[in-house]
Parts: sequence; C-alpha cells; structure tokens
Amino acid sequence: MPNRSPLLFALPGNNVMSERLALAAGAEMGELSVRSFPDAETYVRLKTDPAQRDVAIVCTLSEPNEKVLPLLFVAGAARAQGATRVGIVAPYLPYMRQDAAFHRGEAITARTFADVIACEAQWLLTVDPHLHRIARLEDIYRIPATALHVADVIGRWVLRHVPEPIIIGPDEESAQWARAVAAGAKAPCVLLRKERLSDTKVAVTLPDNANLDGRTPVIVDDIISTGHTMIAAIEATKQTLPAPRRAVCIGVHAVFTAGVLDAILDAGATRVVTTNTIPHFSNAIDITDALAVALRAQCTAPGGAGPPDGAGAESVGAVPATAPAA
Repeated sequence: MPNRSPLLFALPGNNVMSERLALAAGAEMGELSVRSFPDAETYVRLKTDPAQRDVAIVCTLSEPNEKVLPLLFVAGAARAQGATRVGIVAPYLPYMRQDAAFHRGEAITARTFADVIACEAQWLLTVDPHLHRIARLEDIYRIPATALHVADVIGRWVLRHVPEPIIIGPDEESAQWARAVAAGAKAPCVLLRKERLSDTKVAVTLPDNANLDGRTPVIVDDIISTGHTMIAAIEATKQTLPAPRRAVCIGVHAVFTAGVLDAILDAGATRVVTTNTIPHFSNAIDITDALAVALRAQCTAPGGAGPPDGAGAESVGAVPATAPAA
C-alpha cells in the first residue's frame, strides 16, 4: 500500500525544525540533495519519490535571496515528479516590508515575491508575517496562504518564566496582538506611542497613565531586526517612577542585524528571547507543536484550503488578527 502521509523536504539549515515538525505532524522526512555547481548554479535532486504524496518544503526565509531559487527548484521538481500537492512551510516570510510604493519608481516587492512563490507552490504556511498596509496574505497571494499566530504560545512562556509581567506593545497598531500575549500571560498590557523619525531612529513614549510599579516590563514585537524599537522602549520604561524592573524583550522572528543583541542588552534588557522560526541562540520559545497542528490541517484540507476555524491560524478568506508593525 502506498504511503499517504505528508512528505517533508528540508532545505539546508532547516533539518532540526523539519525533523521535529515531521514527528509532531505525523509526516515522513524525505531525502533531498541541494548543492552548487562550480559556476554557482544550484543542483537539486529529490531522493525520496514524491509521487501521489502531499509534499511540504520547509525553509525559513531569513536572508532570502540565496534561498528562494533552491526552494522553487525543489517545489518544481516535486510537482514534475507527480506530487499531489506541493506547499511551502516558511516559518519566517520575507519581503513584507515594502508593501507600497513610498517614492516614485519603487518596486512593491511584497507583491512580486508573492507572485514568484505562487509560480511553483500550491499553498503557503508561515508564522506571524509582518502585515501592515497589507491586511491579509490573501490580498497578495493567489494560492491558499495561512498565517499562524503564536501570541498565545508567547504568553504561556511569559507566564512560566517572568515574575509579575506587564506586556508592552510597540505601538497602537499592535493592540490585538499584544493583548493576546497578555491574555496568555495573565498580565496587564500597555501600548507605546511610536514615531518613526527615520530608518534608524524611533521615538516611543509610554502612556501617561502607565503604571509599571512592581512589574517586569515584557516588550514584545514581531521582528527584532535593527533593535531600534526595542531599545527605545527600554529607555521609555526607565523614565517611569518608581523605577521598574529590568525589561525582558521578546520577538517572534530573530532577524538580528550585526551587533543588535548586544545593543539591546547594553540598553538595559535582562534577557532577549525569540521563537525558533529562525535558528538563533536566543530561541527559547518553541512553536513547533503549533506549526504541526496547522500543517496537519493544511495537508488534510480539501484543495489546500488551510486550517479550519479555531486551529490557531488565519486561513485565506478569514478575518485576520491585527499584526504588529515595525
């Protein structure tokens, strides 16, 4: 009898997440060869037959330019070799920042990237994409696209590990997301007022009625990249009276430009924590089980429609939660 369980292929660097995901989702790990020719072109070979199987390719897309072509080649090979459906599990989804043309002549890379992915993939599963002016993935993706939200997972981690927390959201647009973290942490929530002065400067202030007395500030954001928002938020908490406990900083995606982690700690954070959507030594919050639930639903849904309501994810066509902005 042919094997009908989902087949997972891991792009290089994604094996740890993929093996844990396969175990949690009841999927089989496929064997894959990806290497470069001497002229830097990419060679791909699927060593496990994908014929008549639902195939999921796992590749977190930080530093995407070097990963996207191999990813598309693997997806194309699986389709050509008879896979029933081919999808991409990208715990971190890039190219969501440039979601509009702010100056004449700019490329709207979020939309172009979505078209590129849809050339070979038949569905997409990701975690907390950076949705700002684009409200839902379905606004730009022409394939079923599911955004898994992990605020509840983060909240439970805070509940277990942070004494007397108060959740601090980066701006008013993060309200629903930050409050979901606070609900899981059984903690109060405060939203910062943020003004972006330039690409490298952010000014944030706490509301006048914010009370951090006796609380541990937990500053949450979807992406930690340049760290400017985190550092500005730490400085804002220092200005409260009486002085608060040192802040814990939490991000979903550990993008981290050079020197950022040290800069956040130097600014006064006691700890910087991320989920494992991007491998990094700051990873302390495991979202594998939540991702496995969404993957199982994706692979069993007719036509790749995504998880049903209540699966902890936003499927295409559903009303999304408001996501935090950079």
